[in-house]
Amino acid sequence: MKKILIIQTAFIGDVILATPLIEKLKSHYPKAEIDFLLRRGNEGLLREHPKVNKVLIWDKDKYKYNSLARLGRTVRRQKYDLLVNLQRFASSGLLTTSSGAGMKVGFSKNPFSFAFTHKIPHVINDRTHEVHRNLKLIEHLTDSNFQKPVLYPSNADYSVAESYKNGPYITISPASVWATKQFPPERWVELIDRIRDSWRVYLLGAPGDLELCDSIRSQCNHSEVHVLAGELNFLQSAALMEGARMNYSNDSAPLHMASAVNAPITAVYCSTIPEFGFGPLSDHSKVVQSRETLSCRPCGLHGKKSCPEGHFKCAGTIDINELLPE
Repeated sequence: MKKILIIQTAFIGDVILATPLIEKLKSHYPKAEIDFLLRRGNEGLLREHPKVNKVLIWDKDKYKYNSLARLGRTVRRQKYDLLVNLQRFASSGLLTTSSGAGMKVGFSKNPFSFAFTHKIPHVINDRTHEVHRNLKLIEHLTDSNFQKPVLYPSNADYSVAESYKNGPYITISPASVWATKQFPPERWVELIDRIRDSWRVYLLGAPGDLELCDSIRSQCNHSEVHVLAGELNFLQSAALMEGARMNYSNDSAPLHMASAVNAPITAVYCSTIPEFGFGPLSDHSKVVQSRETLSCRPCGLHGKKSCPEGHFKCAGTIDINELLPE
C-alpha cells in the first residue's frame, strides 16, 4: 500500500471523527502516503498533521462542480492504491468510482456504492459510535481495535493557548449550526453565574459566533468572562481546551475537538441524542440531557432551525446543577 486517499467533506466534527482512520492506516502501512480530501474551511484541522501527506480541498460553497471536476482530475493522476470514502452522497461516490484507485471502500448508502470494491452498512441510532462505523471500513485491511480521534496542535498553537492560562479556567462553545442543538444563551448565562469567581470563563467559536458570545458575556454577573470567538483557530482552541478544568459544548464539533486532545468535556444534548453515535470520547466526559420523556425528541438527526413544537422543552428542562463542574 503506497498511496491512500481518505474523503470526508462534511462538517468540522465529521473530519475529526475521520482522524482515527489516519492513525490506524499509518500504523499498519507506515510507508504509505496518506492524503485527505475535505471541504474548504476545514483544512486547518489537519495543518502540519505529522501523518498526512497532502490535504486536498473541495470548495463546495462557491465553485462546487468546477472544483469537483478539478479534484477528479487530480485524484485520477495520483493513482491511489486505496480510496476510503466516508461520505454517503452522490458527489463523493462519483469521485470515488472515477478515481482509478486500486481499492475503493465506502458505505453502502452511497448511490455509487455498486462500483466500490468493498462496502459496509451505515446504521444510525443503534448506539454504535460514528468512529466505530468509520473504522469498520478499513477493518479488513487493519484490525478491529478501537482508535480515538487525534488532532496535533503545534508548539506554536500551545504557545498561543498558554497565554490564556492564568489560573483555572473553563471553556464554553455555545454555538451550533442547528438551532435546536444549541443550548439557549440564557441557560449558558445561568451556568456561568454559578461558576466559581476564581475561575475564568472563555467563550469559544468561529468569527460568526462573536455576536452570540458577546450577548452571553453582557448578561453575566461573573467578572471573568472573556470572548475568544474568532480569535483562535481550530488547533489553538483544542490546545486551550486541553488545559481546562472543564469544557462545555452542544452536540457539535467542539466536543469532538475535546475528544481529539483527550480534554475534559461536558456535552449538552438538546434535540438530538447520544445514541446517534456522536458522543464524547474523552477519558473525562459527561453527557447532560433532559430527564423528561419527550415524545418529540429527537426531532431529527441534525436538529432543526427551530423547535417544531414551539416549546423547546428538550433544552428548557435540562437541570443546570448537572452541568456544574466538580
